[in-house]
Amino acid sequence: MRYVAAYLLAALGGKTSPSQNDIEKILSSVGIETDAEKLKILISELSGKSIEELIFTVGRTKLSSMPVGGAAVASTAVAPAGVVAAPAEEKKEEKKPAKEESESEDDDMGFGLFD
Repeated sequence: MRYVAAYLLAALGGKTSPSQNDIEKILSSVGIETDAEKLKILISELSGKSIEELIFTVGRTKLSSMPVGGAAVASTAVAPAGVVAAPAEEKKEEKKPAKEESESEDDDMGFGLFD
């Protein structure tokens, strides 16, 4: 992911086709060592393609095929027909004793708002 981010930063910086040196320079500026093999694979996969095309056309089709976490949970939460859920037991709220009044109602220690 860091290689893709560096590639995108270089592309946003004005490089139409960032080179391996450009990406290494960006990553080394934040203290990240690069793997030359992974970097070569990334550059070969992205060479000749525009960033806009990758994000908007290819990216959208890949995102639409990804499962969404909520859908899988919702399908397993449905009870089979004929099974009635037991009502939840109601918890009795314990009443807390009323706050004891202090000897002095004056909690502001003698300071008033308009003194």
